[in-house]
Amino acid sequence: MRVTVHRKAHFNAAHRLYNKSWDDSKNEATFGKCNNPYYHGHNYELITSVTGEIDPETGYVMDMKVLKDIIKEEVEDPFDHKNLNEQVEDFFELNPTAENIAVVIWNKIKKRLGDKFELEITLYETPRNFVTYKGE
Repeated sequence: MRVTVHRKAHFNAAHRLYNKSWDDSKNEATFGKCNNPYYHGHNYELITSVTGEIDPETGYVMDMKVLKDIIKEEVEDPFDHKNLNEQVEDFFELNPTAENIAVVIWNKIKKRLGDKFELEITLYETPRNFVTYKGE
């Protein structure tokens, strides 16, 4: 029997959306106020969903304390209250859009979970704008 468990997390981070190979006018036209050279921030909400078999001995898909610790180590500690463009190596050359942030988070957590589980990341940049990535 396969079941999905979910863990919510939160982090605050600043970023600037821009393409280094474009001129200022193209960046402004494409990214608008998100291209602010002084950056802007979001209160990100993260939902990490893990699907797997229920362990007959524990009754768990996975220990939620373990998942909580993975999220803290891989996402909250390195991203919270950071300027993603300037302080998080994953985004030194990668535009920190919600889509790219979700993929980076998925890759970090998936490495820790291995192949035993399916993983889906839902990242809310605002209450109305969010992305989902499941490794496809």
